[in-house]
Amino acid sequence: MSAPLVLDAAAVAAACSPADAVAALRAALARGLDPAADLARQGVSLGAGELLLMPSDGGGDLRHVGIKLATVAPGNAALGLPRIQGSYVLFDAATLGVVAVLDGIALTTLRTPAVSVAAVLDRLREAAGPEGTDGPLPASSPLRIAIIGAGPQAHGHVATLADALTGRPLDVAQLVRDSARTAVTEGARIAGARLVRLGTTEADDALRAADVVVCATSAREPLFDAALITDHAVVIAVGSHEPDARELPAGLLARATVVVEDPGAALREAGDVVLAIADGALTAGDLVPMRDVVTGAVRPDPERPLVFKSTGMSWEDLVVAEAVLDGA
Repeated sequence: MSAPLVLDAAAVAAACSPADAVAALRAALARGLDPAADLARQGVSLGAGELLLMPSDGGGDLRHVGIKLATVAPGNAALGLPRIQGSYVLFDAATLGVVAVLDGIALTTLRTPAVSVAAVLDRLREAAGPEGTDGPLPASSPLRIAIIGAGPQAHGHVATLADALTGRPLDVAQLVRDSARTAVTEGARIAGARLVRLGTTEADDALRAADVVVCATSAREPLFDAALITDHAVVIAVGSHEPDARELPAGLLARATVVVEDPGAALREAGDVVLAIADGALTAGDLVPMRDVVTGAVRPDPERPLVFKSTGMSWEDLVVAEAVLDGA
């Protein structure tokens, strides 16, 4: 038996572009993959943090099965180490032999923004209008993005939007809690972005103007006032998978179309959803599965904000891992 292919972070990034990851996810949903049938994520509490096990068989319709083994160590930031670490193991679906081992963090950094963009891509394309025409957001005008965060997912969402919307200029404001620290921290500042301190008048103006708002933080309370978000905006929240933490105000979810990977998973893990329901701003029946949006079964109201809340699911890692393997 041959040894499994080992793909480090650089190899993962080289094998699959962000746009290819978006396309793979949308294709899997279009073929009928049902996120509700995904295997449940398991978490084990440890002294230094948490061990996450994320297995998936892709509903039995993919060529492979796989599992991500990841750790979350909140104290690592003070040590100058990554908060999240891990590996992804890909197995042949028929023989269950190990086919490849991928850098788990590189895979997560690729798939998380790809899932977000896959969920909202139709809205962004519709806003620009059909080819040769102008919609509410003319294709020649910059897409105004407000990114809240300074970590890999903040960077990854900008890169994925740029790759998926080829030719569309981006006007990026990076909103952070400590702008001085972010400015001098290697890799924290997004290239070409305006650095703005969250909570200032300038930050509020950036949120009012934004076509896309991305929240990629470890916040446990809402990051901004719901009234700052316009009705045409797309809002993406990826920072938490805990039921008692949220980045978004309940008032925003109350007037938005709220799209989630799977309603069951969101009701277990998405604090933005769970707490909004507890506040009476949302009901479980309001949640729209991502699959329905991608396949066209549901078309979100263009006159309401579109919120996509992601907690991360195992099927997403498997689909993107297959795309990486195909490109390696």
